[in-house]
Amino acid sequence: MTHRFEVRVYYEDTDAGGVVYHAGYLRFAERARTELLRAAGIDHRTLFEREGGQLVVRRLAADFRAPARLDDLLVIETRPLAGSGARLLLEQTVCREAALLVRLEVEIAFVGRDGRPRRLPESLRRVLAPASPVPAGSVRP
Repeated sequence: MTHRFEVRVYYEDTDAGGVVYHAGYLRFAERARTELLRAAGIDHRTLFEREGGQLVVRRLAADFRAPARLDDLLVIETRPLAGSGARLLLEQTVCREAALLVRLEVEIAFVGRDGRPRRLPESLRRVLAPASPVPAGSVRP
């Protein structure tokens, strides 16, 4: 399953040269993950209220290949790679047309209100978790 999310690059996303600042890609990726959940009928507030926890980024690796620029229309694709217990490994790519700009591997975890890892709720597992487990040391530089 791959989820697609479009985002336009605004002035606030760029540095003085009109190039997307590296942290901007992390914001775009976060929005894409949130919209993936929404598309599955899950929102962060309800997840916290009903399941007693939230998703947090545990690890992240980014491979920056080419810059995005002011006014570009970007597509962020999110694809589950592996899942087990409290963790999910996702691949997110940021593209402009056919050009791959950034590839992210993001390991997210479900944690309870106390901040401790908890098993993924069934609602999340159904939507996000592929059959394969998250390998140890899964996020590669």
